[in-house]
Amino acid sequence: MCGIAGIVGPIDKEDAQRRLAAMLCRLEHRGPDAEGTFVGPGVALGQRRLSIIDLSEAANQPMFDAGGRFAVIQNGEIYNYRELRRELKDYNFRTESDTEVILAAYEKYGSQCVEHLNGMFSIAIWDKERNELFIARDRLGVKPMYYAQPNESTLVFGSEIRSLLSSGLIERKIDVSALSEYLMYQSVYSPRTMVEGVRQLPAGSFGIFRNGELSIEHYWRIDEPHGDEDFSDPAKVKRRVRELLTASIERRMISDVRLGAFLSGGIDSSIIVGLMSELSDRPVDTFSVNFSEQEYDESKYSNLIAKRFNTAHNSVQLSPKDFLDELPCALSSVDAPTGDGLNTYIVSKATRAAGIKVALSGLGGDELFAGYDYFQHWIKIRNSRAFLAPAFLRRQAARVLALSANSKYHRIGQLIGAERPEIDLIYPLFRQVMSRHLAQRYCERSNGRSTIEKDLAERRTEIEKLPLLSQLTIAELVGYTQNVLLKDTDQFSMASALEVREPFFDYKLVEYVLAIPDEIKFPSYPKQLLVEAVAPLLPDEIVHRRKMGFVLPWQEWMKAELKDFCESRLRSLSDRGILRRDFVDRRWKAFQDGRRGVLWSEFWHLVVLADWMERNEF
Repeated sequence: MCGIAGIVGPIDKEDAQRRLAAMLCRLEHRGPDAEGTFVGPGVALGQRRLSIIDLSEAANQPMFDAGGRFAVIQNGEIYNYRELRRELKDYNFRTESDTEVILAAYEKYGSQCVEHLNGMFSIAIWDKERNELFIARDRLGVKPMYYAQPNESTLVFGSEIRSLLSSGLIERKIDVSALSEYLMYQSVYSPRTMVEGVRQLPAGSFGIFRNGELSIEHYWRIDEPHGDEDFSDPAKVKRRVRELLTASIERRMISDVRLGAFLSGGIDSSIIVGLMSELSDRPVDTFSVNFSEQEYDESKYSNLIAKRFNTAHNSVQLSPKDFLDELPCALSSVDAPTGDGLNTYIVSKATRAAGIKVALSGLGGDELFAGYDYFQHWIKIRNSRAFLAPAFLRRQAARVLALSANSKYHRIGQLIGAERPEIDLIYPLFRQVMSRHLAQRYCERSNGRSTIEKDLAERRTEIEKLPLLSQLTIAELVGYTQNVLLKDTDQFSMASALEVREPFFDYKLVEYVLAIPDEIKFPSYPKQLLVEAVAPLLPDEIVHRRKMGFVLPWQEWMKAELKDFCESRLRSLSDRGILRRDFVDRRWKAFQDGRRGVLWSEFWHLVVLADWMERNEF
């Protein structure tokens, strides 16, 4: 796990070195163990390293092949590097690192090397003979890769938006077309970002930059069929799920440094810890954040699992005020503005302070195994007769609901007024923190279809070949999961130089679970298929416990301790002409007065956006 940065194009060597140094300085938190650079004709590559596999200096980056033709930098881990190394017998390896395996694979397979990699990664490889840059990103989009073309002959790329801005080659200008997306979904969805001209390399794709042109190609798509499986025997399906998940965890336990696991006491993290314990010859280091307030605290469950699997458990006891005190540091860690992620920042900081460099997470279990209420709602909508009503009547009802001050009714109206009950029209409504109608009132430039709507519409034909539950899983993985959960996990864990690995996002497991029919996967209790696949691993107290979210008293804070802070940030967005001052003032007053349906979540991601803009000098 590291931070990478680079510039390719006709740039003076001294100028390139200066700009690259500024980019790497911005990435220091991601890789405190080492820094490496290579500057040659038409190229500047740099990396900040967090040493995880092969801790020797020989494994530092940029790394070159024996002939000096290829130079590679990477952010992430290749979990199957040992198997690949055995297959690449003709290459003369000089280190024990996974990065050198990438070099060997690229030398043999070229751009198709990514098809052989199982991991989370963003990679850049410079070919000195062809004056060509190859960049690639992992299948599920776990690790970020941002890029921009400031002119027709230059490409700037790296692990963070802030790093690209530090190059001095990117104009600090907000992409106004991305604002509506951010207002509605608390994040800008790939391939766009909040910065005009800065893009994200799509998950499961690679790009080749040569002669001033960047061509991008997908090597894996989540909506494509991935082989034929026999699902006639539910017991066999459960065994296969356990095999794939166990193999995924075993791969992610490969490390030359101490590793641990996040443990909330929920189903997903408990399964990860339980299977890790079966695979480990020593107690697993586990970490949880607990509260003195009974309604928020999950220590009863995390302690139960820690005792059951004899883990070396570390419990961090915090009050809501502790979170409030950490807020300035958390906000300073924001690379891409978001309305979420404080929980990841806190637990990552505590885990790293305990001497852990790598932590496994249960992120992804809800998405793969229908753990959210959205899955039940989706099935009901698809089976509903409501869409048999005339479209004009449904649209009229939607217009009436849009007049309400309660944003909840706006989304209900959007649902009723949807043209048809299909994934590209229904799923985005599940994940809105602000309705389209409300976003347009905040910002008149908020219009047009969002990225997730367009993406799902383009994939609809392929998605509809899959079971209904899997259709929503795909929407979740390419939508909220990739663009909020994974992005936040990366930026807030790497703020403390902690590598987080997510076993549920192993592409082989994902491919298999997506193909499972609904009649096997549909749960009568939360994530039934997953629980039964690993049974009797978990006690009933965990399986049937009440699901608890990570709840903090934002509603109260933003009316008291954070009121002035929030008001000043909201005012700055109005002063910049981004939001309509009159409407902001009315909604904020309604929130302060406790008006029903005007919630803190409507404002917090706007406050974060304003804070991010100030910190990054927009």
